[in-house]
Amino acid sequence: MRTVDTLFVRTTPEAMFAAAADVEAWPRKLAHYRYVRVDERRGDESLVAMSANRPFGPLDWPTWWTSRMWVDRDRLTVRYRHIKGVTTGMDVEWRIEPREEGAFVTLVHEWTGPKWGPLRRPAAEWVIGPLFVHGIATRTLAGLARSVERPDG
Repeated sequence: MRTVDTLFVRTTPEAMFAAAADVEAWPRKLAHYRYVRVDERRGDESLVAMSANRPFGPLDWPTWWTSRMWVDRDRLTVRYRHIKGVTTGMDVEWRIEPREEGAFVTLVHEWTGPKWGPLRRPAAEWVIGPLFVHGIATRTLAGLARSVERPDG
């Protein structure tokens, strides 16, 4: 399963990177995030527990996961490796690239699926990836973009 979400943001690449890397602020900026807890921090590596709701009409489906997180300020990237939750083993990368008048953000999720035998691929590719991962990622990307875009943009 591979999902790719992209967005051009009218802000500096550094401002977008700062918003992507400051996961502890996400619940204040993003209504669908229930919590983000940094359980351990060593330099540019952290252990983070996260939870977000995936809305389906009037209902919210709660999700949660724990990840190793790496921040690379020189390359303007934030990477994750999910280590707990249904999405254990998922790799995530936020890439922020300078563009004229803003930043281009690419958010990639890659995963071989849950350990559910023959249901592994269908669960990942038909349900979890498009409905949950993509559904939450697009909201996260759009919400962080709104939080940093210049008023004159």
